[in-house]
Amino acid sequence: MQKRRGRTGRVRRRRRSCDSRGVNESHRPEFIELKKWLKDRKFEDTGLVPACFPGTGRGLMSRTSLQEGQMIISLPESCLLTTDTVIRSSLGPYIKKWKPPPSPLLALCTFLVSEKHAGDQSLWKSYLDILPTSYTCPVCLEPEVVDLLPEPLRTKAEEQRTHVQDFFTSSRTFFASLQPLFVESVDIIFSYSAFLWAWCTVNTRAVYLRSVRQDCLSVEPDTCALAPYLDLLNHSPHVQVKAAFNEKTGCYEIRTTSRCRKHEEVFICYGPHDNQRLLLEYGFVSDCNPHACVPVPGETLVKYLPAADKQVHRKMSILKDHGFTDTSWKKVLLGEVISDTNEKTSWGVAQKICSDYIEETRAVLRKCVIPHVECDPPVECVIPPVERVIPPVEHVILLWSM
Repeated sequence: MQKRRGRTGRVRRRRRSCDSRGVNESHRPEFIELKKWLKDRKFEDTGLVPACFPGTGRGLMSRTSLQEGQMIISLPESCLLTTDTVIRSSLGPYIKKWKPPPSPLLALCTFLVSEKHAGDQSLWKSYLDILPTSYTCPVCLEPEVVDLLPEPLRTKAEEQRTHVQDFFTSSRTFFASLQPLFVESVDIIFSYSAFLWAWCTVNTRAVYLRSVRQDCLSVEPDTCALAPYLDLLNHSPHVQVKAAFNEKTGCYEIRTTSRCRKHEEVFICYGPHDNQRLLLEYGFVSDCNPHACVPVPGETLVKYLPAADKQVHRKMSILKDHGFTDTSWKKVLLGEVISDTNEKTSWGVAQKICSDYIEETRAVLRKCVIPHVECDPPVECVIPPVERVIPPVEHVILLWSM
């Protein structure tokens, strides 16, 4: 006999449902225009609507229950923005004659900046209008915020910034060759801020799609495609999907391998990434991430190893030669037994390292103050002395990346 559920239980379930339910945004003008644009390109609605959710922000909500194996979205090739799209545009002749050939990434970034500048004249305006105007990748953060990130994330963030700046600098002569296409100076149109926006758009929103290599582009892998509407799907490490381009249907398709209730947010998984990788590549971090780990540089590990071990430097040299110096303590922390004799030592070392890392994190948070805002996850644990004011979004990123 099924156990009866009382009124209190129903109220609690209703409250939990309301707390996670999104606010439908399909009535907003930009989404109405995007749906019209997609329909003109043969996109068929699969029951997903744009919505704003607590914690994740803008995403896609299912109007019906989704079953395992069901199609989430099927986006026709005509909706995808690829290097082929760029070559067929007015940029094509300039790309074809430029030597050395520009990279596929540069072609996509150049097209985005050019179309953004075109405004109402752009055939991609409906898509461009729903793209973020700014990003939270480390390359976009203020230097004083990057300085607060833990190592080795801080070093990788600085390397990312240097890479993008060098990429922009090396591309300026190519941008100059495009001047006949524009009335305004290309120095104004292809500014660093415009280029950075385009780079982040491709880096954070593109799907994997291997294209046929074009002779007018460099030999770098041409595997990025921007997928309007599909790229509104947010990441969750707790779901799995099957995503690929279907040659028979001519569509990029995503199928879910799990169920999703009606009016819940539909997620996809960007990959089994830890929070530092998510922040570097996508500009966000994930709460309760099962792939979270603690990167420990080799020089840090040496400080915590037993002093009596006379072979420690020899051992570290061997680890370094084989690429194992950036140790991840995830297996130890999750309780995996390495050996009976070394388990206790490993636990002790991991405990000391984590304890010191926690203290370092607290010291960083003491330097921050955040204006009062409603946010998820909550950040009430922040200690208030004012040394610098960190914007709310960046503060939450700092909190969960440490």
